[in-house]
Amino acid sequence: MGIGSRIAGVGSFVPPRVYENKDLEEMLDTSHEWIIQRTGIERRHWVDPKTSTSDLALEASLKAIKNAGLEKSDIDMIILATLSPDHDFPGTGCFLQAKLDLPTITVLDIRQQCTGFIYGISVADKFVKSGSHKNILVVGAEVHSKGLDKTPRGRGVSVLFGDGAGAVIVSQTEVNDPLVDSHILTTHLHADGSFAKELWLPAPGMAFEGNERFSQEIIDEGLHYPQMNGKVVFVHAVKRMAECLTAACKEMGVSFADVDCFLFHQANLRINSKVAEVLGLDESKVFNTIQDYGNTTAATIPLGMDKAIEAGKLKKGDLVASAAFGSGFTWASALWRY
Repeated sequence: MGIGSRIAGVGSFVPPRVYENKDLEEMLDTSHEWIIQRTGIERRHWVDPKTSTSDLALEASLKAIKNAGLEKSDIDMIILATLSPDHDFPGTGCFLQAKLDLPTITVLDIRQQCTGFIYGISVADKFVKSGSHKNILVVGAEVHSKGLDKTPRGRGVSVLFGDGAGAVIVSQTEVNDPLVDSHILTTHLHADGSFAKELWLPAPGMAFEGNERFSQEIIDEGLHYPQMNGKVVFVHAVKRMAECLTAACKEMGVSFADVDCFLFHQANLRINSKVAEVLGLDESKVFNTIQDYGNTTAATIPLGMDKAIEAGKLKKGDLVASAAFGSGFTWASALWRY
């Protein structure tokens, strides 16, 4: 087959502070049973006041670089996916680059929310195959806890999210036998902006009438907190994840039975169970982490990959299938041999 790309290293990091469901009961006027029934989440990690998204990204990145057997100086591009940037601008990838002390290399931020990581490895795959770059750091990192409405008004959204980061190194490789050699087989990327306001963060922004991007009125209305139409998101997530996963497998001529590990975006355990049911998947091959980490958005898939390796559920040579769905609406799938 010639030159391809492979995931050469994996790393993840979550902040040490753990919030069990019981810790949210009084805060959000909820219960452990209510959260479990609707989401499958038992606990999540939230940062301390001094920690930022790029701080989490740094820790995951260093672990991925070490896992790949590389030095920092071997990295020639950074792709960072997040919806919770350190600042509105510049991109958080630039802050990560400075913390890694890798001046002058290419840095790209991706704002595709829950599908950001798959978008990221798709872009990295193309750059590597073009021959322009050899080792690309792809990171998904999020700090949700600082941006959640921690009152009963925000209950439906705030119980879902955790903080964390996951990273991989996408490296150039020679693919001689696609049935054995580690490489990224395919990625499928999609979006439909007509549903943008079904899952979004309205403010601050430039779309408001007037001369200011932020105001007391916006704060009073809670528009600076995430808004979600849960029923619409659930229906579309199941449909779109199933569609794009089917398309990826069909393109590469593999069956679901050929897949050794399914790594889905971790938005809601009920979504992933329904996707598995619709497609008739062996649920023992679906590796979920949402119980322990909640929805870490762009970080869920690389975080899950790292944890699957630690648990012995993912081994070298295994065929991995991923699918994600999120705000935008955006959705994506990927197949790779680890």
